[in-house]
Amino acid sequence: MRSDDWYVTEDLDRFLAHAGGFLRSRPDLHTVALTVTESLRMRGLHAYGGDEPPVFGVMERDGQVRGAYFRTPPYRLNVTPLNADETDALAAHLVAVGQPVPGIIGTRETTSGFVRSWQRHTGATSALRQRQRLYRLGSLLPPRPVPEGRPRLAGDKDRDQLIRWYREFTEAVGDHAAGDVEAWADHRIAYGGITFWEDPDGTPVSMCGVTPTVAGQVRIAPVYTPPHLRGRGYAGAVTVEVSRTALRSGAEEVLLFTDLSNTTSNVLYQRIGYRAVADFEVYDFSGTADR
Repeated sequence: MRSDDWYVTEDLDRFLAHAGGFLRSRPDLHTVALTVTESLRMRGLHAYGGDEPPVFGVMERDGQVRGAYFRTPPYRLNVTPLNADETDALAAHLVAVGQPVPGIIGTRETTSGFVRSWQRHTGATSALRQRQRLYRLGSLLPPRPVPEGRPRLAGDKDRDQLIRWYREFTEAVGDHAAGDVEAWADHRIAYGGITFWEDPDGTPVSMCGVTPTVAGQVRIAPVYTPPHLRGRGYAGAVTVEVSRTALRSGAEEVLLFTDLSNTTSNVLYQRIGYRAVADFEVYDFSGTADR
């Protein structure tokens, strides 16, 4: 595998013209690439913040796309599943084009191969930040008993609470909000992308988000319940409602990621019908400031 089998572009339309069919061929494993590129197409190339434009890469051999990546600076590189030869060629390509790589997200096999190659090519050090599991909804199994209350789509009047909860969510998972939080909230409200579970008094007690449908798939994210309200079944109830609505709206696959260190959420999602697809890892790199 040669590094020049890869090419890089900042042109989203060009990227999708070449790699769109490949991404849609496995909408489950490519869910993040599909939803992020759709968001960039709808909201503009700076939808995720940062002063630099996003970059996209495609691996093509014999006229066939075999892999892809994207990065929305300043965030990590997101890579489709690759084998060891392909990750080594990717590392060499990124060095050759001078592309900064502060970290990587991909399937466990992909990241393990890339980490070794990146360290060899650059001398960087790596730190495993998180292990994730991708789940796909099988048969939806509503929890019993269902907590008191009801689901409700978040609207304009909920904007401030949605912004506050999204900030609390990103802090709780140890990450940064993706770009302008206010713009994120406005976008989610506009397409009905957040559902609250509210108690009998009408007070929101949990929220569940969902991405727009792309290539027949949607992804549940984020799911958040304030700490003092956890353990009452709210997250399960609102996730079931959003999952059911997605299926009724025509989604062929309903997906979600979990942090494997969070036993509670992994047990919950399996209990309501989600089944494992693949394990992913998130790595951070240091010692590559000159790359």
